[in-house]
Amino acid sequence: MPEADFDFISSKTHHHEAVKQISCLLLALTWAVLAPAQPANPQYPQGYFRNPLRIPIILAGNFGECRPGHFHSGLDIKTGGHENEPVFAAADGYVSRIKMQPGGFGHAIYITHPNGYTTLYAHLNDFMPKLQQYLRQQQYARESWTLDLSLSPEQFPVKKGEQIAWSGNTGGSTAPHLHFEIRDTKTEHPLNPELFGFEIHDDLPPVLKRLALYDLRQGIYDTQPELFPLRKKKDLYAPASDSLTIHSGTIGIALQTDDYMPGSRNTLAPYEATWYLDGALQGRIRLDDIGYDRTRYLHAYADYSTHETKGFWLQCLFRLPGNRLEQIYSSLNPERGMLQLRDEAYHQLRVGVRDAMGNKSELLFYLRSQPLPIKPACAVPAQPNESNRFETADARCVLDATELYDQACISMSARPDSNMLSKRIQIGEARIPVHHAFELSIRPSRLIPFALRSKIVIRYSDGKEQSGVAASLGKEGWYQASVRALGTYWLEADTEEPELRLISPKNKDFKHAKAIQFLAQDKLSSVDSFRGELDGKWILFEQHRDTWTYRFDEHCPKGAHKLVIRLSDENGNTLRREFTFTR
Repeated sequence: MPEADFDFISSKTHHHEAVKQISCLLLALTWAVLAPAQPANPQYPQGYFRNPLRIPIILAGNFGECRPGHFHSGLDIKTGGHENEPVFAAADGYVSRIKMQPGGFGHAIYITHPNGYTTLYAHLNDFMPKLQQYLRQQQYARESWTLDLSLSPEQFPVKKGEQIAWSGNTGGSTAPHLHFEIRDTKTEHPLNPELFGFEIHDDLPPVLKRLALYDLRQGIYDTQPELFPLRKKKDLYAPASDSLTIHSGTIGIALQTDDYMPGSRNTLAPYEATWYLDGALQGRIRLDDIGYDRTRYLHAYADYSTHETKGFWLQCLFRLPGNRLEQIYSSLNPERGMLQLRDEAYHQLRVGVRDAMGNKSELLFYLRSQPLPIKPACAVPAQPNESNRFETADARCVLDATELYDQACISMSARPDSNMLSKRIQIGEARIPVHHAFELSIRPSRLIPFALRSKIVIRYSDGKEQSGVAASLGKEGWYQASVRALGTYWLEADTEEPELRLISPKNKDFKHAKAIQFLAQDKLSSVDSFRGELDGKWILFEQHRDTWTYRFDEHCPKGAHKLVIRLSDENGNTLRREFTFTR
């Protein structure tokens, strides 16, 4: 799309009301510049892929939504609130991959197509019979329910519209639905499926809920955004007062915006945002082609700190200096999309937001700068794109040059805790995100007996919840582990065995039961392994979060049986339990 090319008279020589009088002309020119939105991307094939279900596409989620730790990478298609809806191949191809995991996609099928794309179908229940049989053979041969199998083209070819599975609620799913993706086969990057011409009825424009203004003379984590609820006036959104003043000349804007579609109350993500200062294009964001190696940059695309403290996502219309997700941004001004106001006159700000179906909304307001001096949040903030080392007498870590998205006041401190094996180590704040895991080393504050040296965990708290990870003994008697968040850490000894509890059958009536289900948990770290043996042979227990389920099959005929369950946690604490039952 062409950039705006307006010939403005200097704002310095015009009164604010005069600027308002030409807003109607600017608005008309804006939509001429934006041009009518197209509901599809011409570079992608239109109509090649069919709806993977037999029911109309109604979305519970779409591409680019903000999720914890990642952008949502596909479409969550509703299945009417129930499981076992038939799932069909979206086009001719072959099943190229089967992945079974306790979280994430759960039961998933990948189909590679001859046109250079791969489709993914996730949170499934059983697969088509021949594929399900092959999967079970591989699981029993490898004695592992969790698998990631690559398949050759001749093993399981499929035709467009051929049933491949039944929908479900497996993996990280919280309600029955089908997760559907289209990926570039070569790069493996998920693409925005709404750009491929699916028949999706959506005539609802995005809803703009909040405007945020940032003083970006400091890092985004060391300043509080000014928040303004938005309301719709005729065809435009605006704050209660459409004329705002900010006490900085270096400004960032962000929006809380949600999209919707008929038949669904779930919030969706818009496809594009474009912002203008006095008619001049400042930047554009389009949510498409986001690889899994870049998806965690969601924490730089959106205001992570505000989400952690207030609970909602703000999409930043500027790019932080440590954000390497460059491809979703275009036409950014030299300040990475930030606004530079050099005078105290009012300037017009316009933001256009549209979804992938071409529905659009616009925000219009006026902004002036009256800068005030600021007091630096700290003397030496940690910097993005640089290595930052933190060290005390009791702990140390290094955040390499890829870890931080913006400068931030981060320090390390320690305070005694007589109940723990080390001092409590505070590293920055949990609301400041880091991109990768980093190695943390902590010095014990007391002598650790030899028998406990392999039983140490590094515990973590973000102020709300606690977790732990097994630590290894390093140099100088310090303990180290890979962690991936700022917050509070300390050492504890983990000597307790994991916990195991029979969930079903509740009355131990195995003769009429269809499955055996256990709850397995560990207090300080996590369950590292779970193995079930029936009459001395491995049987397939499927994990879903903290539950493990064995569904009775040909491996458990009628009669008396002995079941042995073995558990171990990250620190090698083990549990063995025996059960006898009769079917």
